[in-house]
Amino acid sequence: MKIQFKKANYKLLIILSILVFLPLIITGCVRGMTPVGWSGVAFSDNTLYTGSKEGRLIQYNLDSAKLTWSEPITITTTSGFGCSTSTTAVAIYGTPALANGLVFVAGYNGEVHAYAADNLGERWVYPRKGTLKPIIGSIVVFNNTLYFGCTDGNIYGLDVTTGDKKFQFDTGGEIWSTPAIDNNTLFIGSFDKKIYAIDLSSQTKKWDFTTEATNVAPPVTLNGIIYAGSLDRNLYALDQTTGNLIWKFTGGNWFWAKPIIYNNTIFAPNLDNHVYGLNLTTGEKIFDYDLGGQVAAWPVIVGNQVIAGTENG
Repeated sequence: MKIQFKKANYKLLIILSILVFLPLIITGCVRGMTPVGWSGVAFSDNTLYTGSKEGRLIQYNLDSAKLTWSEPITITTTSGFGCSTSTTAVAIYGTPALANGLVFVAGYNGEVHAYAADNLGERWVYPRKGTLKPIIGSIVVFNNTLYFGCTDGNIYGLDVTTGDKKFQFDTGGEIWSTPAIDNNTLFIGSFDKKIYAIDLSSQTKKWDFTTEATNVAPPVTLNGIIYAGSLDRNLYALDQTTGNLIWKFTGGNWFWAKPIIYNNTIFAPNLDNHVYGLNLTTGEKIFDYDLGGQVAAWPVIVGNQVIAGTENG
């Protein structure tokens, strides 16, 4: 029992550490610092995967404390006269995704890499030649397809096994958000002040909802409703089928991070230092906690506790 207790606390410590430092990196980038990445963590079979600021995919086994990493994702630049070249590590912002024995990660250089989940040997890279524009959001896997948004304004879908492109949809602005998929529909926010619902079978738009500012927060879905925060300071609840507004809640600053849902409450972090607890059905505020620092990374639920990290550490 003593060993199990130590392991449980060690895992919780890792989660808490990620939560504490992630918002610091995010807020620094927003203020104009050199991009360094803010990758989250994916878990599988007691092993975690995350991206590092050195452009590597990191694998860490929680039982053996074994650490492995991939070859770095880099970009090579040449001086104006072609006399010298330099190699720079690529920032990783999105959380890795796992499927079919592979782990996937997207780089700020506009490439998606697939690695073997056991030894991090590279399997494929997209695109085959050249690069897309920077990729900031995370990858989501659905029906053997990787979906992600890109700052070129497009949502892409790649075959999990081969990396071949199967899907592309152009929005009207940059995409920093991570898609949510439910009932064969992809939901995502864009810099064009819209939240999109895209039918994945027909690869066509079902609807779009116009907000008052850019949308970067990853949406969440539950029971036919999509919940999405915006930089217009509103958290929106929209009907998944029609895109009609059910309710909205206004905070004191940007809703940057993904909200989380527990029972009949949605926990919505805001850059006004608060985490709001709202009734899922009505949007009525149940409580709000002032954490004394901006909340830019989404909280996690551990047991019956909601744990959130803040900019002030």
